[in-house]
Amino acid sequence: MMPSHVTRVFWLGIPRSFCREHMPKDDTMIVLEDENGKEYQTKYLVAKEGLSGGWGAFSVAHKLLEGDVLVFHKVMPSKLKVYIVRSNGSDEVDCSLGLIKFDDGIRRIKTKVTACESSKNGKLGSVETLHENVQKENTTAYNTKSGPISNQYQIDSEVLYSEVLDGIRVSESVIPFKEVSCIENFKVTVSGSIINAEISEHHLIKYYELCRSQNSFLHELILERLNSNLVAGIISETVNLSDAIRACKITTSECDFSTWDKTLQASEMLGMNVGFLRARLDQLASLASKSKLCKEARLARDQAVKDMITLEAKLVRAREVINRLNFEIESLNTSSKKLEAMFKEVAKAPW
Repeated sequence: MMPSHVTRVFWLGIPRSFCREHMPKDDTMIVLEDENGKEYQTKYLVAKEGLSGGWGAFSVAHKLLEGDVLVFHKVMPSKLKVYIVRSNGSDEVDCSLGLIKFDDGIRRIKTKVTACESSKNGKLGSVETLHENVQKENTTAYNTKSGPISNQYQIDSEVLYSEVLDGIRVSESVIPFKEVSCIENFKVTVSGSIINAEISEHHLIKYYELCRSQNSFLHELILERLNSNLVAGIISETVNLSDAIRACKITTSECDFSTWDKTLQASEMLGMNVGFLRARLDQLASLASKSKLCKEARLARDQAVKDMITLEAKLVRAREVINRLNFEIESLNTSSKKLEAMFKEVAKAPW
């Protein structure tokens, strides 16, 4: 967040590429939903590519400060889910982004957890089987304030099976990347849950290739307890940016390079290993900048040559004028003596 985003004018500019691809084409009201589900009405201005009326109320209500990072997730044509990462005035970000909150008195676990796969037949087990597997593997879900969740709450089978449909599975163990031999056993694990189902097949394959290029999971150090949908979105956006970097041309604008780098920087702050992408992007941006300077120098030189040709033409015409005037002056000098004598005769002639 910049000062203008959180103080005085309360204006939030949105990247042009995002506006063109995802935002409405006319001025309209956009709903911002925070992590608690509370909604705020804001005015989106197409011409200015940003949020105006209502953004100040959202900023003040959430006590946004300069340096805070906001992640916007488009969930509906005119609705954005907002995740906040607090800077706290240092390089350490506040883990409030996407935190799963377990308040005292809650009777159901609302995070996306499904039954473990059976080690024998690969089928999903019952709730009881899940509980037994968790105990056998010494796996315990923790509330950072209150201790093990399994000691506080009873898993509701209805919630469990409704979440099974969401496709997230509990991972029994995290396989080191060096043991991943093919896409089939490539599992994207976040906080103990496999989120492959939340990533499209295209993005999953591309992400696997990126991980192979670095011989590690790029999300390995991502902040804990981030919302699984958000992590899936970050991974997909990382793939999109890698494709954009591959497809960019030397004529790609500095604005595009800057926007891509800022997006990757935000992902890096959340723990994604995208340094190699930023390094490549910086190298391409530098080459594109040098190419642009070279092109501008050529254009300036060509213009200077044109100006020189124009000046030379003017110089030729000026010389022709000088030569003509010199001839006229010589002719007039010859006759001027006769004219002077005639003038004197006329002046002295008798009345």
